[in-house]
Amino acid sequence: MQPDEIKALIEGQIPESNVNVAFEGSHLVVTVVSSAFEGLTRLKKQQLVYAALSEKIADGTLHAVQMQTLTPEEAGR
Repeated sequence: MQPDEIKALIEGQIPESNVNVAFEGSHLVVTVVSSAFEGLTRLKKQQLVYAALSEKIADGTLHAVQMQTLTPEEAGR
């Protein structure tokens, strides 16, 4: 799966998100910045990203996902 495809999956699921996707070997590294994360715990933010990727994780296309989830305010620090 290409980074642009992963980015599109996440952006399609999480409103007003800015997504950066990279691969480090077989590990997927994702940074997602979205105002949709306002007021959510770290776990809830990650659950939103996992929901966007769940089909690809379930079928084995993706594994070993490392993510950083930030609000725009957190990203600006």
